[in-house]
Amino acid sequence: MPISKPSTVKPSWVQHPQRVWFRKVLMQIHLWSGISIGLYIFFISITGSVLVYRNELYVAATPNPVTVKSSAPLLSDERLVEEAILSYPDSRLNRINRSGDPDRAVEVWLNYEGEIVKRFFDPRTGMDIGSADRTGQMLVIGLIELHESFLAGPTGRTINGLGAIAILLLVCTGIIIWWPGSKRWRRSLMLKTNVGWKRFIWDIHSMVGFWSFGFIVVFAFSGIYLCFPNFFHDLADKIQPITAENAGERFVDKVLYWLAFLHFGRINGIGISCSGPGLCDQSVKAIWALFGLAPAVMFVTGSTMWWNRVVKRWRRTSAKNNRSARQETVQ
Repeated sequence: MPISKPSTVKPSWVQHPQRVWFRKVLMQIHLWSGISIGLYIFFISITGSVLVYRNELYVAATPNPVTVKSSAPLLSDERLVEEAILSYPDSRLNRINRSGDPDRAVEVWLNYEGEIVKRFFDPRTGMDIGSADRTGQMLVIGLIELHESFLAGPTGRTINGLGAIAILLLVCTGIIIWWPGSKRWRRSLMLKTNVGWKRFIWDIHSMVGFWSFGFIVVFAFSGIYLCFPNFFHDLADKIQPITAENAGERFVDKVLYWLAFLHFGRINGIGISCSGPGLCDQSVKAIWALFGLAPAVMFVTGSTMWWNRVVKRWRRTSAKNNRSARQETVQ
């Protein structure tokens, strides 16, 4: 019986990518880079999905305007401040906000005992009506600043931009790793229930990564633009210099415009069949919020696989080595 010779044919990326050494290298890069920036990915994913509804959140957090009913003449700003200081002795004026509606309460900020006191006052009687503190609005603004710069100003924005670059590289390596081979790629597009939980976690990671690939690329690339706008604007000027003929009509300006809009899904019906806020706008926001959670899902499933494949294996090896060392000591 003739002895078959070992095959000298190199593993095919198209048919058996798992056997290709380059894929194994990419797998390790993808795994460890994902773990390294995983908490950043999780945070930016959750906050980004919430901030798709930033306008709705701000409106919901805005208190209803306080109105008064009185026929007395309106007090001047100076007289109103005097009445406010009488209510808070030894205080100093910080700010006064009077709307165009004469029946709306005037917002007065006072420096009182080392703190800023925000109160509503009757514009006709000078009576203290109640608190003008907008905690809900400040929380929304704080969440926006957390997402954009981690409350660290330009430095935080730079760090966020570098993180977006890392996510872009991570998702590009991930889509290469996703390819299971020409005979099995269709099965990687959906979940299978008749598998063990470890395989199920892998399937979730693989499926979510494939279907959300385009969205994550848009989120990451537009995030890079929002963190480094000057670089993109300078690049746009080099690609298509401003002239008297194309001022305000450049293609590169439209691309940058859409990058900013696409990051948060604030389409508002622009460029599609419907126009303005409504069902179409809310549908787009819902899709953006849903796919905005994909990186968080990828982090959870990826870290679970890392724990099972790396940490548990390392702990078993360490425990085995410790037992062997104890046995040698006893002998």
